[in-house]
Amino acid sequence: MLQEHARIVQFVAMAQEVSGRKKLQKMIYIAKKMDFPFAEKYELHMYGPYSEELTLRVEELCEMGFLSEQCTDKGSYVQYSYNVTEEGGRFLETADTPHAKLADCIERLNDKSSRFLELVSTVLYFDHLPKDEQIEKVHIVKNKLNYTEAEMADAFDFIADLQVCSVS
Repeated sequence: MLQEHARIVQFVAMAQEVSGRKKLQKMIYIAKKMDFPFAEKYELHMYGPYSEELTLRVEELCEMGFLSEQCTDKGSYVQYSYNVTEEGGRFLETADTPHAKLADCIERLNDKSSRFLELVSTVLYFDHLPKDEQIEKVHIVKNKLNYTEAEMADAFDFIADLQVCSVS
């Protein structure tokens, strides 16, 4: 049961820090789409794919003292950031060894903005559709974000680049 929790702690440890709840959601979703073994179920939500399971696990990990959650007031919103605690570091000893390509994937994801990861994760949510239909769906469900053609092209290029660190 705690193996899924350990994977999340391991993910945050490998990222060194994840800034934003939304960003953590998108990073784990994209890693899952790259066939890394994350078990959380996702549904399409207001900000793209969202996992209630992941939210609950992160809350539990914070309550158990394995992750720390810092809140920073940014004026119009609150920014959350996650780090592994000393106790979390000891908990990591129970985790399976991560796939060799996971660190590269996490680094690539953590370098991107939440807005861009929201786009990439939403494109991947519709990856069962042809490319033109994926673009159409993104414009429908994310119409308020007004993604440009250049941003869409960047998202597809990024997904292609991520295949290098895919498990399969």
